[in-house]
Amino acid sequence: MALDIKICGLKTDAAMAAALAGGASHVGFIFFAKSPRYVEPAEAGRLREAARGKAMAVAVTVDAGDAFLDEIVAKMQPDMLQLHGAETPERVAEVKARYGLPVMKALPLSEAADLERMKPFIGIADRFLFDAKPPKGSELPGGNGVAFDWRILAGLDGGVDYMLSGGLNAANIGDALRLANPPGIDISSGVESAPGVKDPALIEQFFRAVRAARNTRAA
Repeated sequence: MALDIKICGLKTDAAMAAALAGGASHVGFIFFAKSPRYVEPAEAGRLREAARGKAMAVAVTVDAGDAFLDEIVAKMQPDMLQLHGAETPERVAEVKARYGLPVMKALPLSEAADLERMKPFIGIADRFLFDAKPPKGSELPGGNGVAFDWRILAGLDGGVDYMLSGGLNAANIGDALRLANPPGIDISSGVESAPGVKDPALIEQFFRAVRAARNTRAA
């Protein structure tokens, strides 16, 4: 099974090059002002050019209004929108209709019961991103470097298309793939040397760890 890999929160040419060289299927840009990974729409538009024909460029927003989404879509030309706030199923449908782009809806999880929150979005969101619930006091809905119990995903219906996110890094990706067997993974803080600072060497190390884990499982 092919595994989608999204490197999220990209801000530099070097990090972008490392993500593409490693074989990322998706590259993500954060449009949330409080995040250390925030990037201006025009700069994201410049950076995403390198991904054309190689990886899907994803615009990550948090409860963004139409005016800001209009600017992001015009200046960045994303292949996909990721809604990482408290957006309702109605809002997801509205955004899909307005831009004609696939939408990935992020949902925070900590226990199996949290998966119930996914149901109203089925048939509306094109994909889900399952992230850990933010720690108390965090202003960021994602990118906190926190993991959840991946085993709660093992019993998911095989028809649910999702990316696993939250606290992934080179050291634990093997366990995550073994326990949840996700169709996609998303990493941000796990390949950073400091908050918001992507490290090309850590990105390369992460891809090596993914390949090693998959080779072990295939053997």
